[in-house]
Amino acid sequence: MSVRTRSRALIVLLVSLAAAQTSQVAASRKALDYLLAAKYNELSALAAPNSKSTFTPQFLRDRPGAEVAKFGKLLSIGAPVTAQEAGNTLVSFPVRFDKVAVNIQFTINSSGQVAGLYFRPESAPLPALWREPSYADPKSFHARELTVGADPWKLGATLLLPNGKPPSPALVLIHGPGPNDRDETIYGNKVFADLAEGLATRGIAILRYDKRTKVYAEKMSETAYTVQQETVDDAVTAAALLRRQPEIAEGKVFALGHSLGGYLLDRIAARDGKLAGLVFFAANARPVEVMALEQNEYVASLGANPTPASQKRLADLRAEVLKVRSLNPNQSSPPILMGLPLAYLIDLKGYDPLAVKNLGLPMLFLQGERDFQTSMKDFEIWKSAMSGRDATFHSYPALNRLFEAGNGKSTPGEYQIPGNVSGEVIRDIADWIHAKSK
Repeated sequence: MSVRTRSRALIVLLVSLAAAQTSQVAASRKALDYLLAAKYNELSALAAPNSKSTFTPQFLRDRPGAEVAKFGKLLSIGAPVTAQEAGNTLVSFPVRFDKVAVNIQFTINSSGQVAGLYFRPESAPLPALWREPSYADPKSFHARELTVGADPWKLGATLLLPNGKPPSPALVLIHGPGPNDRDETIYGNKVFADLAEGLATRGIAILRYDKRTKVYAEKMSETAYTVQQETVDDAVTAAALLRRQPEIAEGKVFALGHSLGGYLLDRIAARDGKLAGLVFFAANARPVEVMALEQNEYVASLGANPTPASQKRLADLRAEVLKVRSLNPNQSSPPILMGLPLAYLIDLKGYDPLAVKNLGLPMLFLQGERDFQTSMKDFEIWKSAMSGRDATFHSYPALNRLFEAGNGKSTPGEYQIPGNVSGEVIRDIADWIHAKSK
């Protein structure tokens, strides 16, 4: 390719990127106008497939709409500020009302749909982006891009391989709930990227991949999927892919499940049949509906003055949880409860994650003591159930859901603060895997 041809290609690329960003800004401005005009039906129609169950007209009216109503009369809308994060565009508008000045931020996906909506103080910048952890040494490993599975559900994946003499023990990372990318990106945090780079630095090969509900959100939303299609199938396929890599030590492929991924490790390991050991990373031991209710009650307790709208939301969730508990496959029920397909919830009814103790595999349980989503209750349940098994337990007083340090009660807002998984956690996982690989 000539210099002129390369230059022309670069110009075309830059123009394309600029056009895409312009489109995302236009989509977010339309969403902002609908929000300010209280047109909640129209705003709801702009939601991305994986956000539709949350961004209902009622939710938009009762939550962000109610907040906007408190701000007073609209005075001005400033020029938007944009940033890129995990394939999405963050668009933040400085908006002045007569009572307050605030940044109203939208997360816009590559299709121009609304995937997130946040209010930030006027002085707050766009969320800071992820920084490579200090314990990672990029010179000690190299990456290989792979594909997990095949059409119609193939998924992009990255394998980090330690430099030096193979073979190496290996670990596949299995996501928590929701449409996660391979880094498990949450604002400026990338839990799986931290794990991958930290553990690869310590001589362990790591495979991480994009979740099916992230890559095929619209297609999945049109199906009555279960955890088999959402999580289990791809985790088993990923483990098999790891074994086929020539640098991986035979019989030394482990699996780490975060939250829901850990909850499902019994199914994944039983189906795979060849895993060397399991890492439970803030894994819940109780059913998903119990966890959802407990998390929402905790968040509600953080507010000094609960509103009628927030109390109603909790009451509605409690009613849905009761419906989930009484589900009968032979009786008609709503097609969706708690934002999940009926088939998903019926499939998990009666599931016992503690049955993993019967597989005879080495197990490592890790828990942040400040985690309000999977709490120490679950950690103690695991600990009691695994008595007499090959199970190791570590809990960390200062760490939260993302295994990042903080003080006081953890809150959802803490997730917006960029950080990295604790180096102590990286060390504990690496030491355990190396010990079990001897």
